[in-house]
Amino acid sequence: MIGIVGAGQLARMTTEAASALGVDVVVLAEQTDDAGAGIATRTLVGSPGVPGDLGRLAEVCDVVTFDHEQVDLGEVRALEEAGRIVRPGSATLEVAVDKARMRRRFTAVGIPVPRYEVLDGPAAPSAAVAAFAGTADWPVVLKATRGGYDGKGVWPVADQAEADETCARAAAHQTPLMVEEMVPITCELAVLVARRPQGETVVWPPVETTQFGGVCREVLAPGRLDPATATAAVAIARKVADEIGLAGVMAVELFLAQGALLVNEIAARPHNSGHWTIEGSVTSQFENHVRAVLDLPLGDPALTAPHVASVNIFGPDDGSDPATHLGGALALAGVHVHLYGKRARPGRKLGHVTVCGSDLDDVRARAWAAARVLGAPGLPKPEPEGGPHER
Repeated sequence: MIGIVGAGQLARMTTEAASALGVDVVVLAEQTDDAGAGIATRTLVGSPGVPGDLGRLAEVCDVVTFDHEQVDLGEVRALEEAGRIVRPGSATLEVAVDKARMRRRFTAVGIPVPRYEVLDGPAAPSAAVAAFAGTADWPVVLKATRGGYDGKGVWPVADQAEADETCARAAAHQTPLMVEEMVPITCELAVLVARRPQGETVVWPPVETTQFGGVCREVLAPGRLDPATATAAVAIARKVADEIGLAGVMAVELFLAQGALLVNEIAARPHNSGHWTIEGSVTSQFENHVRAVLDLPLGDPALTAPHVASVNIFGPDDGSDPATHLGGALALAGVHVHLYGKRARPGRKLGHVTVCGSDLDDVRARAWAAARVLGAPGLPKPEPEGGPHER
């Protein structure tokens, strides 16, 4: 029995993979209608933020894993001290959940990251930002060191006035900050890694990702990445996995800027950038996560087709449910639809579509066509080759 902290779509797809292997899953769900709760072998209602709830989960499973990072690391350490198996463990999670700790750790071992400064010194944060901008130049980016995701907790600031305002808001909410150079991004990419506790590691081909409003909308495997960039990205991802003692699946998100790769952040769990692996690779990220946390031999991550495109489905502005348009999407050749069983509301991530084939432009066009059929006419058109990528 695997116990998953959280019951969102990642838990749902991990449960589907576990079921195929005859492995049972219990989820710790905040609501009984969470995406993963309906298909898990067992559901416990609770929250990792409530003292004792992680312990209740650990009591009924063989290994604990996660579908999000919003956990109390003290509670995780307590489980480990009590002899419970937690994968990934607290030492890995403390790097994944804290951007400041991650930046410092990676810098110390030569893993490339953007220029940064953690705003925890004796100087006032706004003054430290001004000093940093004096060497890196405006604009700069302020980031919450913990809790940010999908573009949340990231604030580009153009000048000192904007920096002062952002620092004041962060202070009011007791949000710790770091400041970072504004990277001139050529493209964004991600590398998925699966690693067993004793070190066996497999790496999926790097993928090109496109963000709109800070949220991933499109993933292309292998996209338009040149072989040298892909090889370098894989090497960085392997080094990260070894450095943090990964057990499970991890996504390493990178910027390609002026020919150099820089690690932006990591997620020590299955990740949106890997949903394409269900149909697009020999072994999906979800199956390999199950294998890794149970310390079983890992599966082949190779592509099943020369090109794969995956597009996320978000709730339309009119509040309609994409499931009502399922037939139209499935009528398109080669389209694989995944809906997460979540209640529809505008802007909510409700599913994804994947298309595999021999031609990049073709699979991309069919994936976006299916996304629009599923009731999301407001989705932006995919950028042409070389088009802008939002931070």
